[in-house]
Amino acid sequence: MLTIFPRRPALLALAGFPLLFWAQPGLAHATFENGQAEQNSTHKAVIRIPHGCDGQATQTVRVTIPEGVIAVKPMPKAGWAVQTTRKSYEQPYTLYGREMTEGVSEIVWSGGQLNDDHYDEFVFQARMTDRLPVMQMVHIPVVQECATAKVSWTEIPASGQDPHALKFPAPGIRIIAANQQMAQHRHHHGAQAAPAAPAGQVIRAGDIEIIAPWSRATPGGAKVAGGFMRITNKGVAPDRLVGGSAEIAGVFEVHEMRMDGNVMRMRALEKGLEIKPGETVELKPGGYHVMFLDLKKPLKTGDTVKGTLVFEKAGTVEVSYTVQSMGGGGHDHGQHKH
Repeated sequence: MLTIFPRRPALLALAGFPLLFWAQPGLAHATFENGQAEQNSTHKAVIRIPHGCDGQATQTVRVTIPEGVIAVKPMPKAGWAVQTTRKSYEQPYTLYGREMTEGVSEIVWSGGQLNDDHYDEFVFQARMTDRLPVMQMVHIPVVQECATAKVSWTEIPASGQDPHALKFPAPGIRIIAANQQMAQHRHHHGAQAAPAAPAGQVIRAGDIEIIAPWSRATPGGAKVAGGFMRITNKGVAPDRLVGGSAEIAGVFEVHEMRMDGNVMRMRALEKGLEIKPGETVELKPGGYHVMFLDLKKPLKTGDTVKGTLVFEKAGTVEVSYTVQSMGGGGHDHGQHKH
């Protein structure tokens, strides 16, 4: 099963990503954009490839599909051929009333040219079945092949082993119970006011004033958290929050939440958040906020999270977020979907 698509350059801007994550290839593993998926649901898996093989361009990406992940469909990618290998399942699965006895066991994207100093994503859709236990990690090995070298992200931790101790860990997706992801977002983004600014929590950079950055404690296994604050522009020209970083997160994004009919939806602001002259913008649960994705560890009440905010005019500003309890900032009644 082989399909060829026209070639185009593989390049994606990385504004707002923590510098350390990308500047040191030894620390930049192949990872999934969303590190968790609901059990017994269809999931869009986005594999991030941050560098090549010892300076060489990546020409082939191989993904091994484990048992329990079915109905796999790779996304075509311009400039790359996509090929799949199928095998029989250990036991049949039933999906939408139909018995499935075999499915995709490997996806191979080949024929491309992803330079070592570029970044790209490879995408497939799959069903995470109920044979994958809740709160356990399903590891999906990924191999990058270059002209004369390769990088194999295939190491799977033994029971009780710290995956961070592995040199080439296979990227993983944590399986969560149905509706747990929405509940986690409600913890972080319920529609309530931010708490009053603690004394001394005022940061100034040029015409920009940042008041009381804070976040919420996260439940075990959570891979996302929100950052909140108030930002005032005391100048005569508009400025824009375009990115930033957080020491505990692999990815930082500026987000907006808004009502779409009766559903609260969240989206990343690709052009950032404008702060008009004389305006105060409140980043709070249920509204504008920053997102910490791919958390490296849980956030605990009383912790301080160091990071930066990046503005078009004010530049890079160092900030520290105070972590409050999960219920901090008021009661949570919000609900949203991406």
